Amino acid sequence: MGWEGIWNFSADPLRLPRYTEYILCRRELIFSVTAGYAVLFGVTYLFYHSVALSLLLSLLGAAAPRWRRRSLLEARRYRLKLQFKEALFSLTSSLAAGRSLENAFRGVLEDMKLLYSDEGTDMLKEIGILIHRLDNFEPLEGALRDLADRARIDEITQFVDALSTCKRSGGDLLEVMRRTSTIIGDKLTVEGDIKILLAQKRFESRIMMAMPFVFLAFLGTAASDYMKPLYSGLGCVIMTVLLLLLLVCFWIMDRIMRIDI
Repeated sequence: MGWEGIWNFSADPLRLPRYTEYILCRRELIFSVTAGYAVLFGVTYLFYHSVALSLLLSLLGAAAPRWRRRSLLEARRYRLKLQFKEALFSLTSSLAAGRSLENAFRGVLEDMKLLYSDEGTDMLKEIGILIHRLDNFEPLEGALRDLADRARIDEITQFVDALSTCKRSGGDLLEVMRRTSTIIGDKLTVEGDIKILLAQKRFESRIMMAMPFVFLAFLGTAASDYMKPLYSGLGCVIMTVLLLLLLVCFWIMDRIMRIDI
């Protein structure tokens, strides 16, 4: 089923997180597998009214963790982008107040703690790691580059590149950071607006996809005698064709909504 790297109950807690992968915890794994089994069993029984066939096809629900992992990874990366945007604005404010670059990051940590009460917030942990490295006399550029390599997010990489170039060339750090934060902030704002529109359309598409199943369940309950011919003989072939068409429509809608911003 391609579960490699999807879950690991004995993961090293000291390992720095990589934001290009997502490891399901035990609860997430159990939930996704159970949901996959339940959905496939329900859909199969709705179309064929066969418990044996429903139990057999529900085994494909074992692939559900892959879909759940992808969804959680995308959500985590987007949250990290938004948190980075807030950290960037805080950094610019600290630099404008006359702090050195290293001390400005310490101010960012305090500001982020006010914005995010959860200590498990990714950017909050990353700023804490950054400050810990500074306390151990690691160069700031190296610590930031490590974050960019682990995150693989364009906005973070662009910020680190701009910062490194400015420090090497001796440019106006405050002005460079102000312009960089403005550009990245505007980009993330536009991206957020697009995501809101996509979320609305995605919700509408899911309602449209759910309606045939709801209608079929209603007819199966309210007019079972009328629907009975569809569950035997040629009716099974018709139901199979309809199910395949619905799956193709679902796949097309998913591809349309999955726009790389």
